[in-house]
Amino acid sequence: MTTIEEATAPGRPVKRERRVLGAGKQLHAGPVTYVALALFAVISLAPLLWTVIAASRTNARLAQTPPPFWVGGNLFKNLETAWNQAGLGTAMLNSIVVASTITVGTVLFSTLAGFAFAKLKFRFSTTLLLMTIGTMMIPPQLAVVPLYLWMTDLGWANHLQTVILPTLVSAFGTFFMRQYLVQALPSELIEAARVDGASSLRVVWHVVFPAARPAMAVLGLLTFVMAWNDFLWPIIALNQENPTVQVALNALGTGYIPDDSVIMAGALLGTLPLLVAFLLFGKQIVGGIMQGAVKG
Repeated sequence: MTTIEEATAPGRPVKRERRVLGAGKQLHAGPVTYVALALFAVISLAPLLWTVIAASRTNARLAQTPPPFWVGGNLFKNLETAWNQAGLGTAMLNSIVVASTITVGTVLFSTLAGFAFAKLKFRFSTTLLLMTIGTMMIPPQLAVVPLYLWMTDLGWANHLQTVILPTLVSAFGTFFMRQYLVQALPSELIEAARVDGASSLRVVWHVVFPAARPAMAVLGLLTFVMAWNDFLWPIIALNQENPTVQVALNALGTGYIPDDSVIMAGALLGTLPLLVAFLLFGKQIVGGIMQGAVKG
């Protein structure tokens, strides 16, 4: 086969199809790759599998040695007990409202802020971006006391807005969207829209949002998972009368002898919405990650 140096030698016509050697070849995974992927899949699913096994057994069986390695017959009974004891009906609804609102707000505001930092020119933009990134280095525990006092002064204690408002904007989300839009959104598209007479709102709606859709899907999933699993601030700001899922599940661990099987059943119920969300939107999210990787 003609090498690249020979093909590009002076006086010799360049054969473009031979300049890129090996182009068009499809890579095939070998047996070792499939074994490694299967091993990683088993390791990743092991915690979920153990949760199902523990939730289907009795507390006495879980205390025995060796522990059970297969699903028992008390799954639905333990699920019903956990649902009733923790009041998961109200908690599920509250968590859906909180996580969905935080996700929409974070994705919207982070995309707008990321677009401003990536493509708009204004004074002190670099300083403001560094200050935004710097807030990620502050431990959230330091803001608990002043934040709670502020929410109490507003009369919002034990209300869902106490959990929603402080997390509607994310420094990580802003930086994430800024880094994505720098590469994915050509400045020429914005200039062309401006020349055509598009307003700032139309530029954002018809140019920025379509270009940022893959990153918005990824950020939306990450934000929803973090908001759903958040425990520190909700346990401080809310009570058992108006809880989120994580606050409600905390009540299952009380008592002189906690029932581990019921606790695991409650954890399984709290995990199911996340699994459903990933099953429904997993293809779009993975596609967004791959598209972002190609653009990067």
